[in-house]
Amino acid sequence: MKIAFLTPEYPHERIGHSGGIGTSIKHLAVALQKQGHEVSLLIYGQEEDVTFSDNGIAFYKIKNPKLKGLSWFLTRKKIQKLINRLHKAQKIDIVEAPDWTGIASFININCPLIIRENGSDTYFCHLDHRPVKAINRFHEKQALKSVDGIISVSQFTGELTNKLFNLSKPFTVIPNAVNIEDFEPTESLLEEKNQTILYFGTLIRKKGLLELPYIFNKVNEHYPEATLILVGKDSPDIKTQTQSTWQLMQPLFTESALKRVNYVGVVPYSKMRLHIEKATLCVFPTFAEALPVSWLEAMALKKPIVASNVGWAKEIVDDGEDGFLVHPEAHDRYANKINALLENATLRDAFSIAARKKIISKFSSEIVAKQSVEFYKKTIDANSFS
Repeated sequence: MKIAFLTPEYPHERIGHSGGIGTSIKHLAVALQKQGHEVSLLIYGQEEDVTFSDNGIAFYKIKNPKLKGLSWFLTRKKIQKLINRLHKAQKIDIVEAPDWTGIASFININCPLIIRENGSDTYFCHLDHRPVKAINRFHEKQALKSVDGIISVSQFTGELTNKLFNLSKPFTVIPNAVNIEDFEPTESLLEEKNQTILYFGTLIRKKGLLELPYIFNKVNEHYPEATLILVGKDSPDIKTQTQSTWQLMQPLFTESALKRVNYVGVVPYSKMRLHIEKATLCVFPTFAEALPVSWLEAMALKKPIVASNVGWAKEIVDDGEDGFLVHPEAHDRYANKINALLENATLRDAFSIAARKKIISKFSSEIVAKQSVEFYKKTIDANSFS
């Protein structure tokens, strides 16, 4: 099968910064290719129109046309023209797009178009308790109404998305995944003796970064030698109009705790796993996700995690069995769970083993790729595409 992913991001040196959508696509695309399928990436929002190939995957960089008031329309028509050209040349059988900002709206193509719900702007604004741009909500709803099939990465995301848009669209739950071979733990690093707490992801309010200082302050009281490592892109804060979330975080730490914080910044995707492996445990005190790949990557590398207990979380973690789930605003309880893992190597080991076992059985890219191909085939057959 010939599968194209329409996306605003992808973790590749020639593409630029990538977040969760791009990472999830990468895991899936590599697995699909290994299973004998052809993969193309249609990446919009780029600085130039360029086509290249890397490791057998075809890349199509798309520069968005700039014309005040018409950019969204012209961009979609440009994408539509490219897809139809590739389909006519028998290079594409089906296209998968994200729900983010409704890029699939008003794209009329000659092959099936499906959406994988990783969380729309409307979805994240709802979870973050802030208003959504009317234009984004409009396009996101229009896209969901018109596509040929919908995958949701979690039951929670699928149900909430339908509710927010007042829709009753059927969806199939196929989770995000990780490549098990790429996330094979290095046993020597698992034996390192340290007290390192790692957060990796964007530094932004919705991911609980303004709760994390209060949590770490309490950890620091009991474990003054523990270190908090932050890896990821800094971002502006919409609520306060501050240009840096990291700047907002720093005054929230106590003086002693701040001395034990190391903000690394952005690192190449290829270097990220080393930071994970060197950590004692990982923390994700987020308020807004769909089914975060970062959690899966940490668990695959046998890292105990203390994560948010919101919505989607129970679809990944069984609290007390392969991780801890705590509400981000419950600072004392969150810190106590971190402390429990820092002080108890037996508990860390138990969580680590159970976590990787779960990833292998439910979230491996090989399994998810097969589930996705089955969905693609059913969508093609149901919509009489050939």
